[in-house]
Amino acid sequence: MHDAQRIAEDAPGAGLMRRLTGETATIALLEARLAAQERVIAEQAAQLAHSRKIFERASATARIGVWECDLDGEHLRWTDMVYDIFELPRGSAITRETTLALYTPTSRAKLQPVRNRLIEQGIGFSLDVEIVTAKGRHRWMRITATIEHENGVPVRIFGMKQDITEEKILADRTRYLALFDAMTGLANRSQFHDRLEALCANDSDTAIGALLLIDLDGFKPINDRFGHALGDHCLRVVAERLTDVCAGAELVARVGGDEFAVLLASEPAIADRSSRLADRIVTALSEPVLHENATLTLGASIGIAMADGLAPDDLFKRADLALYAAKDAGRGTYRIAE
Repeated sequence: MHDAQRIAEDAPGAGLMRRLTGETATIALLEARLAAQERVIAEQAAQLAHSRKIFERASATARIGVWECDLDGEHLRWTDMVYDIFELPRGSAITRETTLALYTPTSRAKLQPVRNRLIEQGIGFSLDVEIVTAKGRHRWMRITATIEHENGVPVRIFGMKQDITEEKILADRTRYLALFDAMTGLANRSQFHDRLEALCANDSDTAIGALLLIDLDGFKPINDRFGHALGDHCLRVVAERLTDVCAGAELVARVGGDEFAVLLASEPAIADRSSRLADRIVTALSEPVLHENATLTLGASIGIAMADGLAPDDLFKRADLALYAAKDAGRGTYRIAE
């Protein structure tokens, strides 16, 4: 048997068959490995595509885009969202000069120093700027930037740009409501007290001279009879008239439902100025308020207190007492605290 087996193995072509069999096995193994690698690559490509889709969706939701600028030649590259923020066609040719032209002058002036500092010192920045888009719309944008070096030389700036217009509007609205009366647009009670304290404490360049407290006569019957909508209209008319009559005053504020206050700066003969202003206010607010088919009659009683170095609370109390004295005197007049 052993001799027969040896003769078969030594027969012509036996070695070739063994080599072919071995090569076939090797090819099969390589094909299996290639197939496995192709599956891994396909899975990685699918994951990358999924990640890109998630990034694009997140970018669109947050309105954030990525940008970079080569310092050699100032060549810009943007993702689609940056084009959308500027309202430029996606993929269109862009240059730094044409892009900067869409920034407001104030924002361009803010941007250049921080960009120079980034290039010279490597200090990254985050900056809120205002732009006017290619379609003429005003938007606010937050820019974040860092710098890339090669062999110690700055070669590229890159970062993100985010549309923060809605955030800016909300923040501005919040600040406005903290300082102004939403109904009339006048300073609100909070701003009035802050300003009064600052003037009394000489925390500004202006010293306070007098405080006028104004209470509307006949407002409650109008509000009760015709409703709050018409009452609100009256308040807005009163605010407009006070703003006109009190031009030059330090502050005109709405401090209560139908109560207003005027702060006057210190000056010679402040008592005479206060009296003349009170006369004009009484006259202006006694004019009928016309609204559709209604003719409404209001009036005003005014209490005046001279500052005379008084603390804010004491000054307010004196003006309030003078206001009650004006009402007791028959309304539609003013009284100066003694």
